[in-house]
This record gives sequence, structure tokens and C-alpha cells, in this order.
Amino acid sequence: MRASSPPDGHFKHDPGPVLVLLVLSCVCGVVVSERELVYVTVLFPLTKGMQQHYNLGQFLRKKYAGFLKERYDRHEISVRSTDYDRTLMSAEANLAGLYPPNGSQVFNPNIKWQPIPVHTVPMSEERLLSFPLNDCPRYKKLMNETEQSEEFQMSLPHMKMSLSWVYDTLFCEAQHNKTAPDWVTPEVMEKLKFLKDFAFQTMFGLYKQTEKSRLQGGMLLGEIVKNLSAMAAEDPKPQLKLMMLSAHDTTVAALQASLNVFNGVQPPYASCHIIELYKEENGNYTVDMFYRNNTQLNQLQLPGCALQCPLEDFKALTKPSISDDRDQECQLPSNGTNKDVIISLAVCGCLLFLLISILLFIICRQTEPMRTRGYHHVNIESES
Repeated sequence: MRASSPPDGHFKHDPGPVLVLLVLSCVCGVVVSERELVYVTVLFPLTKGMQQHYNLGQFLRKKYAGFLKERYDRHEISVRSTDYDRTLMSAEANLAGLYPPNGSQVFNPNIKWQPIPVHTVPMSEERLLSFPLNDCPRYKKLMNETEQSEEFQMSLPHMKMSLSWVYDTLFCEAQHNKTAPDWVTPEVMEKLKFLKDFAFQTMFGLYKQTEKSRLQGGMLLGEIVKNLSAMAAEDPKPQLKLMMLSAHDTTVAALQASLNVFNGVQPPYASCHIIELYKEENGNYTVDMFYRNNTQLNQLQLPGCALQCPLEDFKALTKPSISDDRDQECQLPSNGTNKDVIISLAVCGCLLFLLISILLFIICRQTEPMRTRGYHHVNIESES
């Protein structure tokens, strides 16, 4: 099911779908070891099929049992996707595993599914879930600088970056049991995998990572931090428990790079990034992060903070990756400063005024003799 974007505009190229879940809760959360779960963000990359997304939905159902209601409640969840068929379908498959219908929600006993709305915006308006955004001149210049940087040249001396995207095609075909061409050996796939991972590092890190984050993944991080702060308020509004975001593997990498926890590897199928907000017994709020690859769930640590990072510290440490005015930062600097421009304009204006004054003076001098021309008085008496 496809619907228009929510009026509040929350969460606002296609290497593959990613499912991003933003879970919001009210103060009445789950108490675990004297900590009260308040808010959870779960970010999923591409899976190889609807079954994997369905399984991920079941994983969420089991992990947050007692935090989420068993029955779907439209006040508890809001779902947002990028405007691609695959990401919209991914969200629906995940929701089928997360909210299987029961009781009065079963509208057909032969169908263990119920429709749940998924919101989206046109890709021309998408600025929060699809990275890298290509509307930023400064980012394009950074990418050109990256390819000329020492870090890039040392890591990729004799390979072409344009081959990096071949890996996706071959990998997807292998996952669907298709026969690869004869030239696709394990050694070739290993080199292509290196190129693909390096492409992710290049897009969001490797060179001037913080500035790249401010122009890319920091936009999503900024929304997450804003919602963390809102949910830590005494009366958070709106009081959602779950916001699900269906996006792409580049979205996961961009967000992780802005958090400085990206491991440099393309997010694998069925992986997810999780951010949880807790209310401690003393009333303070802390943030936990986890990354689930395709095998296990590992806790992540924001550089410079504890595993259970105080919210205020989390906000302070992530602030350098978040731009207050991305549109302005995306502009390329002019050759001269504004002061130089003003001085140049002032000098030009003075010279123009001086030139006009000189021209007027010359014109006036040339017209002066004309005033004495014409009839002259003739003394007739003196001639007689």
C-alpha cells in the first residue's frame, strides 16, 4: 500500500532496498535492569527477498515484545519509505512479520496479513533516506578531491572505481542461484568486493569524513537526534512507539559514517543498525547502539562516549556531523571574499563617477565658444 507523506514531513542511485525503523515510545516503556526503554531506531539494508524482510519483522516482534502491542495500532506506528517499488514492498513484507493480524483484524482467514499504510515522497523531494544526494556542489568537489587524495591513491593504485558496481549484479545473481560467466572466479569476486566496499568508504569517509557527513548522512542523524530530544521531554509529542523507515544500504553506511562507527564494509543482507533511548532510574537519559550483521547482534560504542552514552553527550559528540544550514554549506566558495567584492565594487563606482565627471567637463568646455557666436553689434556711425 502506498500513501502520501505525513504532513509533518518527518524523514524525508538505488543500489538496493534498506529498511530503516525509527521506534518512538512514550514514557511507559519496558523496564530492563532498572532502565526504561523509551525510543528505538532500527536501520535495515537490502535483503535478497520478501522472506528475509518477513523474518526481520518477526525478529523485531520478538526483541520488543512487551514494548510494542501485539495488535497493530495506527497511533503506535508510522511507516516511511523511499519512492522505489522494492523499498515499498520491503516495508510491507517487514510489517507482515511484525504485525500478523489476530482477532478482529483478520479480514480473511486464508490470508495472514493486514494492510498497513506506508508513506513516501517523490524522489525529487527525498532528502533524508537516499544517499548520496547529488544536489550539493561542495560534495561533488569533495569527491573529486578524494580521488586525488593520498588516502585514495594508496588504497586504489591500479583499479577502476567504475567496476565497483559490477559486484552487486554478480552477487545478486549468485543469491538467486544463477550461473555466473566463466570469468567470474572467486579471486575476481574478492577484488570486486574490495572495490565495492572501497566505494562506500569513498562516498562517506576516507577523506574529510566529517564534512561529507554534514552534507549527507548527517541530515538523517539530525532528525534522529531531534527525535531523541523530543522523546526525552516530559510530554513527548507525537507519542509514537515505532517509526519504520524503508531505504537503502547506502543510507545505513551514510548514517554510520556520520556516527563514526562505519566499519568500511557494505552493509550485508539482513543486517540492521539499532539506536535505543533509555530513561535511567535517576531520571537521566542514555543511548545504546547495536549493529546486527547477518549472524549476530553486537553493541556499538560512539567514539568518546560510554556504551550507555548519556543523551547530552551523544548530542554533543554528534553535533559536528550535523549541519544547521546544509544548503549554504553545499555552495562553492567564491574566488574572493565578500569584503573583496564590496571593495572592488566601490572602486569601480568611484572610477565610473570620475570618468563621467571628466566627460561632462570636456563637453562643457567644448560648448562654451558657441555661446559667443551669432549677431554682433555694428557701429554704423563710426563707418560714416
